Amino acid sequence: MIIELGHFALILALVVAVVQSSVPLLGASRHNHGWMAVARPAALAQFVLVFIAMAALTHAYITSDFTVINVIENSHTDKPLLYKVSGVWGNHEGSMLLWVFILAICSAAVAVFSDNLPRELRARVLAVQGMISVGFLLFILFTSNPFLRAFPPPSNGHGLNPVLQDPGLAFHPPFLYLGYVGFSVSFAFAVAALIEGRVDAAWARWVRPWALASWCALTVGIALGSWWAYYTLGWGGWWFWDPVENASFMPWLVGTALIHSAIVVEKRDTLKSWTILLAIITFSLSLVGTFLVRSGVLTSVHAFAVDPARGSFILLLLLVAIGGSLTLYAARAPALKSGGVFAPISREGALVLNNILLASAAATVFLGTLYPLFLDAVGGPKITVGPPYFNQTFGPIMVPVLVALAAGPLLAWKRGDVLGAVQRLWIAFGAAFLVVLGGLYVTQGGPVLAVLGLGLAAFTGVGAIVEWADRLRLLRIPLGQSFGRAVNLPRAAYGMTIAHVGFALSVAGISAAAFSVEHIDIVKLGGTLEVGGYSMKLVKVDEIPGPNFVAEDATIEITRDGALVTIAHPQRRFFEVQQQTTSLTSIRSSVLADLYVALGESDSKGGWTIRAYYKPLISWIWLGALVMAAGGMVSLSDRRWRVGAAKRLRGSAVPAAAE
Repeated sequence: MIIELGHFALILALVVAVVQSSVPLLGASRHNHGWMAVARPAALAQFVLVFIAMAALTHAYITSDFTVINVIENSHTDKPLLYKVSGVWGNHEGSMLLWVFILAICSAAVAVFSDNLPRELRARVLAVQGMISVGFLLFILFTSNPFLRAFPPPSNGHGLNPVLQDPGLAFHPPFLYLGYVGFSVSFAFAVAALIEGRVDAAWARWVRPWALASWCALTVGIALGSWWAYYTLGWGGWWFWDPVENASFMPWLVGTALIHSAIVVEKRDTLKSWTILLAIITFSLSLVGTFLVRSGVLTSVHAFAVDPARGSFILLLLLVAIGGSLTLYAARAPALKSGGVFAPISREGALVLNNILLASAAATVFLGTLYPLFLDAVGGPKITVGPPYFNQTFGPIMVPVLVALAAGPLLAWKRGDVLGAVQRLWIAFGAAFLVVLGGLYVTQGGPVLAVLGLGLAAFTGVGAIVEWADRLRLLRIPLGQSFGRAVNLPRAAYGMTIAHVGFALSVAGISAAAFSVEHIDIVKLGGTLEVGGYSMKLVKVDEIPGPNFVAEDATIEITRDGALVTIAHPQRRFFEVQQQTTSLTSIRSSVLADLYVALGESDSKGGWTIRAYYKPLISWIWLGALVMAAGGMVSLSDRRWRVGAAKRLRGSAVPAAAE
């Protein structure tokens, strides 16, 4: 009965979404306040209905209701509760329901927190959100229904893919979808602005918090996925330029550009058309990622290999959403006149450079990801675009991004003094020089590019702190006055500094990956393996039972100069239901380096394959990502988003076509 209730709620949600996507839009065009008022209750009703559907499927997983096909294929009575819950979205049908649920949350949030929006704009934004919901609810109900029954039910289920039975992947999809789907709000604002024919500083002020919140969630989601790959797969890597990884990275890059571009619209009333385009492209890339994962056009450890019919349906959604929005953009964007004029050397100029470089980086990743698929689709040879392409094309583009990130905030609006900015960055230059010098000394000359990367990261991070100190006029006025300026500094300014420092930390961790040391060998009991100045002795390998697996647990003593450092316990876990083996690595993390140990197969002669890695600064990659997200959250806490939310001037309420 609960499953039927969830299915019926999903059908009702589709009906409500159709109303939400049509009635408010017609009301806005006719200035009918009653019809426009339908948007809010419709968005809230849709949220309640999709919540009921999500709760029904979750209940089926928790209670192991094996009359539901989706539960049979992805759950088992012996699974821990956490993985029963995460199993809800650990499959195609359930993950699409989560997608729609988060979309309903976003629509409800816009409905609740939109008192400062003009009625017409709010109605159009929620109508566009409703259109997106209609498309994906149709997709679920007609091609990916998670509520299908099976009679008679089996005694037990097939279980969840063991690779997905991990805390990192339990939380990775929800955060990733919060980012993906969250950008639908920016997309809806962009389309609504094009329909209305007006973009101004108030519009940018409304869009920025939604874009920033989505960016924070996507940052955490990508970091969780990378961290999971690092400690679970046993290869010692954290990013493989896999097509599905790229699918999440592309909207992150363009979304970063969107956040910075919206600042220019808000502060200087320019870059309007470009910001609208970025909002459209960011969500479009999220939809492209959805297509790649669920169409069956690629093979990946992350992808849901589904039938072509589902891929065709998503492709149709892509054509309607992306094609329709870009057609509207082509028709209306030329009328969006910019007001502000600025010199190339200025804060605006630095942000434009930031946008161009980030868009170019995203285009590079897009080309490398989709070109092999396109070539295969037209009957060409099968090729693989791997890390060498991405490392050699993406890396150089990001170098000037880091330079602009440090110097740009020190430039004045409209017209800046580049010499003055450089002079104020002397501490950052000094820090970069010392880091490069120290790196070359410690590594005995290389690799040079990695050392330069560390120096660039130091320049960026210290440059961000220098900009913050410059705002406080630190050491130029009495300390008490600087403290007063610090207290009154907007939280958004603190958030920017924190996020930029976080980015520098991640760059440092990525650069230091070149200094990793690895040693893979077959070790017998009592044997040792040396890596990075550490000695690893294999003491024993025990077989221990788990809740739904049997593990081979190795005890490895790690010493340095004869002194015990730690005891590692890497495992190989065998899941009997799925007949599949996974790895559980043992990692000793510190601020400066990770000691990483993975247990491989036995050679049947008393030896075991041991993979040992020494990875300097590797944890800075994920620390930096968390710091970036924290900076975004600090910016979101700025009271200006709530108390001082921008309102349009009456005189500015004219269609752009008439300007």
